[in-house]
Amino acid sequence: DEIPTVVGIFSAFGLVFSVSLFAWICCQRKSSKSNKTPPYKFVHVLKGVDIYPENLNSKKKFGADDKNEAKNKSAMPKNSLHLDLEKRDLNGNFPKTTTKMQSSPDLENSSPKHFAERKKDSVSPDSLKSITSLSSEDKQDKLGTLFFSLEYNFEKKAFVVNIKEARGLPAMDEQSMTSDPYIKMTILPEKKHKVKTRVLRKTLDPAFDETFTFYGIPYSQIQDLTLHFMVLSFDRFSRDDVIGEVLIPLAGIELSEGRLLMDREIIKRNVRKSSGRGELLVSLCYQSTTNTLTVVVLKARHLPKSDVSGLSDPYVKVNLYHAKKRISKKKTHVKKCTPNAVFNELFVFDIPCEGLDDISIEFLVLDSDRGSRNEVIGRLTLGSSAEGTGGEHWKEICEYPRRQIAKWHMLCDG
Repeated sequence: DEIPTVVGIFSAFGLVFSVSLFAWICCQRKSSKSNKTPPYKFVHVLKGVDIYPENLNSKKKFGADDKNEAKNKSAMPKNSLHLDLEKRDLNGNFPKTTTKMQSSPDLENSSPKHFAERKKDSVSPDSLKSITSLSSEDKQDKLGTLFFSLEYNFEKKAFVVNIKEARGLPAMDEQSMTSDPYIKMTILPEKKHKVKTRVLRKTLDPAFDETFTFYGIPYSQIQDLTLHFMVLSFDRFSRDDVIGEVLIPLAGIELSEGRLLMDREIIKRNVRKSSGRGELLVSLCYQSTTNTLTVVVLKARHLPKSDVSGLSDPYVKVNLYHAKKRISKKKTHVKKCTPNAVFNELFVFDIPCEGLDDISIEFLVLDSDRGSRNEVIGRLTLGSSAEGTGGEHWKEICEYPRRQIAKWHMLCDG
């Protein structure tokens, strides 16, 4: 009887020791992970909450307003998390306080003269146009106004862009006479930083109040950059509607004096010239014995620029249709920053019927964009009902099976 008792006691002590050791190891791993620096390239801020990607302390410091923040700035350690959350209500909003930076309601009460004076001191007249008051007749042809602010944080070596709001946007939905706007922003010319705001439903005066903080941009390079804002309206069932764009060259803008409030008219997007969307070289071969269609996407040339940066990241999507129903799809690899892309990629499609009478093939040349939906640069359709070179090319591959036939085609509007 004594032996089982001793064995049970030792087993209980062993189990307690194992559980304690496992809990201690988990605590150590959790504490080590909390001290690691988050791998942020930029920080997206909603509703004025500033989060800096530094080593996080167990103690979080909260600031009520800008004055308290300035007083506590010297006492606050560098490696800390700073959240302006103390004054937020249950809905996550901030009460109206008098701060250095005007909020969206304050902007409504401020006159355009206030913005013009601030811009006159820091912006050269050659790079940026001043905003004047609009008459009621002119407003009908306008696409609205975008309000934003720029700031450079020398301590953090960070470039800060706050997209505040837009006013007077046109209605893109004819039924509800409203829009679902959001904004895409790109830092040119390298297009490395692509960000976008959230979508605000059914409004023509969206108040975004979203801040994007970009780290690792030296102040000496700010003058060489350009901000490109694209204002869009979300569409659940098709491609999003482009309302307009705003282009801000940063040459001549002085950010050393602090935060700069700006507003710019939204202009119509730079439409590509009618000279074409470029050309696409494709080769097709119909194998009647195996009932397969071999498609080779060879080259693209003279592709227009997809945005103001001047270069696209093209790739080709190939769709096979049977009786107007898509039955198969393929796509090529993306070619970076080139208007003249070489693909040389082969695809083999199985034809579900005898002959090519009900078959058509569609080529979509798109610009790859990580931050949003990929934009269609141009379109090409080959089939028995296609017009122009598309119909001629299709007729040749039907008349000469087992022969690889290549042709250049002009791309149509996407």
